[in-house]
Amino acid sequence: MSPIAEEILRKAKALGLKITCAESCTGGMISAALTDIAGSSAIFEQGFVTYSNGAKQKMLGVRHKTLADYGAVSEPVAREMAEGALRQSQADIAISVSGIAGPGGSEFKPEGRVCFALASAHGTQSETQDFGALGRAAVRQAALNHALNLIHVHLNLAH
Repeated sequence: MSPIAEEILRKAKALGLKITCAESCTGGMISAALTDIAGSSAIFEQGFVTYSNGAKQKMLGVRHKTLADYGAVSEPVAREMAEGALRQSQADIAISVSGIAGPGGSEFKPEGRVCFALASAHGTQSETQDFGALGRAAVRQAALNHALNLIHVHLNLAH
């Protein structure tokens, strides 16, 4: 169990807030980290694993134009994923992750690049992290840790 996930559970529960996740490259790891903790049903009802572009569009309402213009690994897509997850759930906070865990990538979107967004009633913020070509498992773990940290910081600052 992740100590930061435990702290997220404690803080969100105290504030009466629910969290949802829209995950691509992490494939449900954030949802799993949150639901590994007993009592997580108080803050977590559902998550979305939208690995394909079609799933991002169908489940989260990501626009085809956004995917065509920016590609799946982009802040605009991450923002639409988080906002869609918030709309499709009863959550107060939505975190999204889309990235290139590897192997592979390109000159423009290298392995280890991951885009994040967090949506709430306070708006949507997004950022890109380049973790480097650490290998698939390490990039996914880094993305999980970063996403949990974004939720944690949001809970401490916004509420």
